[in-house]
Amino acid sequence: MDDSLEPQEQDHVLIIEDDERLAGLTRDYLEANGFQVTLEADGARGVEQILTLQPDLVILDLMLPGEDGLSICRRVRADYPGPILMLTARTDDMDQVLGLEMGADDYVPKPVQPRVLLARMRALLRRTDPSEPGGETRLAFGNLEIDSATREAWLEGERIDLTSAEFDLLWLLASNAGRVLTREEIFSQLRGIKYDGQDRSIDVRVSRIRPKIGDDPNQPHRIKTVRSKGYLFVRDS
Repeated sequence: MDDSLEPQEQDHVLIIEDDERLAGLTRDYLEANGFQVTLEADGARGVEQILTLQPDLVILDLMLPGEDGLSICRRVRADYPGPILMLTARTDDMDQVLGLEMGADDYVPKPVQPRVLLARMRALLRRTDPSEPGGETRLAFGNLEIDSATREAWLEGERIDLTSAEFDLLWLLASNAGRVLTREEIFSQLRGIKYDGQDRSIDVRVSRIRPKIGDDPNQPHRIKTVRSKGYLFVRDS
């Protein structure tokens, strides 16, 4: 079965979840698929655990005792470079948007489907793996430079503060400069899923990236919205 495919190295996953049964089942499933797993049930200890352990990936529940997932995500984002996968209520779109704004890289709705969770985790880990093969690793557009090897970007020589998910989206758009990328293409490339026509995560990230790269949010010249299609990264603006 596909689920038996293990990562090349044993990635360390920190699960911050107060539902002991769910956390235990998720741990068992991930360990069976080659991951090292640490559990934490108390949100108040979540920040310390993330910053101390520096795991390869964090699975973070939104509702936690002690401190909620949004607060944890906001507090660790500057000092934890790895991907954060947030667990959210299925119907609460605002929670998903807030999670992305706080720096989460992706989200999975509850009840969690193990294979979906595993697929999302692997997609996130592939995108943050510096050993992944690729072509050109550095792009320059006037005063904006983007480096996929170091996963960093600079505006007028100053390093831009980007989350892992924001960098992935910026690199995808920039490496396809001059071509309109549809939301379907972006979702397929970045999240490995089909676009359902409702998800706002890409739009949220674009809105956060624009001011960071010197783009006017009201009249963007670098990342343009193409109505009913998607986004265009302008090569020369």
